[in-house]
Amino acid sequence: MTLRFLAAGDTALTVELGDRAELGLSMRVLALYGRIVDEALPGVVEVVPTLRSLTVHYDPCVTAAATLRAVLGPLAAEAIASLPEVSAEEPGEWPPAPRRWLLPACYEPEHGPDAEAVATACGLTPWQVTSLHACVPYRVLMVGFLPGHPYMGDLPPPLRVPRRDTPRTAVPPGSIAIATTMTVIYPQESPGGWHIIGRTPVRLFDPARAEPSLLAPGDEVRFRPIGGEEYTALVGKVAVGTWAVEPETGEP
Repeated sequence: MTLRFLAAGDTALTVELGDRAELGLSMRVLALYGRIVDEALPGVVEVVPTLRSLTVHYDPCVTAAATLRAVLGPLAAEAIASLPEVSAEEPGEWPPAPRRWLLPACYEPEHGPDAEAVATACGLTPWQVTSLHACVPYRVLMVGFLPGHPYMGDLPPPLRVPRRDTPRTAVPPGSIAIATTMTVIYPQESPGGWHIIGRTPVRLFDPARAEPSLLAPGDEVRFRPIGGEEYTALVGKVAVGTWAVEPETGEP
């Protein structure tokens, strides 16, 4: 794997690890992200991972791009070597996630308006679409587009469909959607072109919390199917602050 260093202004350095979004590459980005955070490099003020690269923001009064390049090269080699060689046929075993979340998800038609269209496109039934979606764990690969908006992979292969031909102008908050190899959750109402198959009552972003974004890169997420009545009840509890989802930490 060839690293590419790109200047992002005079206070940031982007490290590209590849040129396409796939789980194996994203896990290597996250491994490098973890190493940089653990090293607490002098002058580094923030590290932002994406699907195939990460950007290191630094204080130019403390360090310089050339200094960071000299340090990041060996760190990247160590991070990449720590992960298994993988392929589409043999995905391999990834290191345990630092946090694991079980998020309630209502897949009933009123909350998953695209499940039937996805089922038709994939040669499945709507029940098979939602069952497949809920039966596997996902890794949060990056948080972006909106505050608290997680991109998670990988979708089971039978569910991989392109984005909608016509994006919606307003997607409800909590909507669970899929496209290509990933699934996402919309933290607040926004436009969106992914296929909505469910909805969670969990609040993904809350500026009043110590950590406003609920999910972070590297987290593992599973979905727990719930009915409409439980969904409505949990929405009410979230609104008055009497219920919040908590992560599991450490080894499974």
